[in-house]
Amino acid sequence: MIVDKIKKREPTAKKIDKKVDIPIGQWLKCDKCKEIVYKETVRSNDNICPNCGAYFRMHINRRLEMIIDEGTYKRFDLNLDTTNPLNIEEYPKKIKALREKTGLEEAVSAGTGKINGEEVVICVMDSGFFMGSMGAVVGEKNTYSIEKAIELKLPLIIFCVSGGARMQEGIISLMQMAKTTAAISKLNKAGGLYISVLTDPTYGGVTASFASIADVVLAEPGAMIGFAGQRVISQTIGETLPEGFQTAEFLLEHGFIDKIVERKDLKQTLHKLIQFHK
Repeated sequence: MIVDKIKKREPTAKKIDKKVDIPIGQWLKCDKCKEIVYKETVRSNDNICPNCGAYFRMHINRRLEMIIDEGTYKRFDLNLDTTNPLNIEEYPKKIKALREKTGLEEAVSAGTGKINGEEVVICVMDSGFFMGSMGAVVGEKNTYSIEKAIELKLPLIIFCVSGGARMQEGIISLMQMAKTTAAISKLNKAGGLYISVLTDPTYGGVTASFASIADVVLAEPGAMIGFAGQRVISQTIGETLPEGFQTAEFLLEHGFIDKIVERKDLKQTLHKLIQFHK
């Protein structure tokens, strides 16, 4: 048959490979606008979404890079290690995995540095390490920093981010609330300046202790701040909570914080507050 003699025409165009080589870890999804954004674009924009202006959480090193003068940060060498007081089998494994993933030893870094030439004691917490939860090491580093601020007569700045007390350390974790609060009381009696910066999210025992008792309480735009979560509160009191409840803007309106400061203005604002105190 004539059909058998018809040869199949070979395609002249090259076959297009539909697979696209996208580097892993180079893109982020914004939780607010749901857009996919290039990681380096976010970084160059102070870790803020270029589409909607939502704030991404920050690694300790990036925060220090933005706030502290280059080459002036000196970390306190405390040689502390996280213990396992409740003998939870998975806890040490989780700590090890988080250290490898984040490059951090614990959920806070503490040391001294300069802000536009003004020397300070600074602590920066990180949500990427157990959601910034406060265990014995976090409490001790913050307390040591407070005591060094008294000794060196330097302003104290703490960038707070936390889900609260660390459940894996039980009552030891809860004790850090009293320890840090008592240390802040000593700083107040010594006439020292303490500024806390509340970032998203700041909850639980951290809010109920050192985070909220500073001389000046600042917050980043849109940060969620509180003790218990909204659903727990709503169920407890049996009422519908107002819109925007526990946002930095809501808390500013109700007098819980002193000022909301955009990320680009934080370093200059801290510098001015230090100068005013002097």
